[in-house]
Amino acid sequence: MTTQPILLVEDDAPLREALAATLELGGYDVCEATDGTVALDILRRQSVAAVVTDYQMQPMDGYELLCQLRERHPGLPVLLMTAHGTIQHAVQSMQEGATDYLVKPFSAQVLTDKLAAIIPELPQDSALIAFDPRTLEVLDLARRVATGDATVLLTGESGTGKEVFARFIHTTSARRDEAFVAINCAAIPENMLEAVLFGHEKGAFTGAVDARAGKFEQAQGGTLLLDEISEMDLGLQAKLLRVIQEREVERIGARRSIPLDVRLLATTNCSLAERVQDGRFREDLYYRLSVFPIELPPLRARPRDIVPLARYFLQTARTQQHPPVPLTDAAARVLENHDWPGNVRELQNLMQRAVILSNGTPIRPRDLRLEDLRAPGTGAPADAEDASGLQNNLKSVEGQMILDALDQGGSRQRAAEILGISPRTLRYKIARLREAGIQIPAHRGQPAAA
Repeated sequence: MTTQPILLVEDDAPLREALAATLELGGYDVCEATDGTVALDILRRQSVAAVVTDYQMQPMDGYELLCQLRERHPGLPVLLMTAHGTIQHAVQSMQEGATDYLVKPFSAQVLTDKLAAIIPELPQDSALIAFDPRTLEVLDLARRVATGDATVLLTGESGTGKEVFARFIHTTSARRDEAFVAINCAAIPENMLEAVLFGHEKGAFTGAVDARAGKFEQAQGGTLLLDEISEMDLGLQAKLLRVIQEREVERIGARRSIPLDVRLLATTNCSLAERVQDGRFREDLYYRLSVFPIELPPLRARPRDIVPLARYFLQTARTQQHPPVPLTDAAARVLENHDWPGNVRELQNLMQRAVILSNGTPIRPRDLRLEDLRAPGTGAPADAEDASGLQNNLKSVEGQMILDALDQGGSRQRAAEILGISPRTLRYKIARLREAGIQIPAHRGQPAAA
């Protein structure tokens, strides 16, 4: 994984040069600032993994810089250097939010050890790349809540990486060695979801030829992720609420309850508060789920993540037939200027295709072929598809039929009737269109004007 840069703030030029050389030898990329004002200007243009700053500087000293950082970048680790190792300096700095401090003079090893200790490590098998300040702030929130057992509600557009953050919360929690179980509430038919969640006994219903543990039991001692919780039927929401409140589950057809020790996480790509207002989601369940809400910004709102993510996906997309290839500066600029309606998932699929099209050479703008990723009749870019063939489906008759039905019906309820499917199924299919980068025009699926 690419090393995140360190911002070094020091007004003494010879010392700054020596410290930069030390950090570079330690494997860090270093950007330099002569004082706090310059440092803040740099942070407006790029993100860093940590800040190493001197205490005494002009015109803005290290303490004032620290105060500014805590206001603008609350999750950013800060290592404060001071030649005055007084208790007052140390206490004041730590109270204001310094992650750690160093008293000059110090050895190169002490500096790199301190820095390594304050920069959080990401799971090695995770696609959680955090370079943009907004992503770093979300990551800090996720790391803090991971230490407890509070229920977390992750919100954000489709494809922003909600499940990746959910896995991060699990792998940095005390439950990391136990099971992580995820279930997509929108992808399972309503009449099956209850049995899948809670389990069933043999003969509990037609087709129940044997007893089966539900997802809650499978996650015992670990973490259960309820993906797209907003699509759950109201009747099942009431049963889920009881399980959460009582901390026990009863299989369908069973006569006894099973005590639960499960950390619950949930995701949604819509506003649950609005669904509560519309009567489509239980208010009591909403408050049970949103104990600790975390909103993930869309990829277009965290531009500093785009190129690092692209390079990460190029590495993970390599195969024996397609070895790792670099990304040219021109291609990187094209990626940064794209609006990414499909978010991180769109970028991942695009990089997988670019590896194939580049034929082993560095990725150029023409290898991205963004102009090919258009939905029929919308002009909106969609993401390259994986082996599941979603791209073909979006270009198929079904995809066009959904768009036509939305236009013809004037509302989603009427469009579902035209298509002969339930409104829930239609919402799921629309979500899949959006995941792939298809922008559903605002007029589609809205009530017709009187």
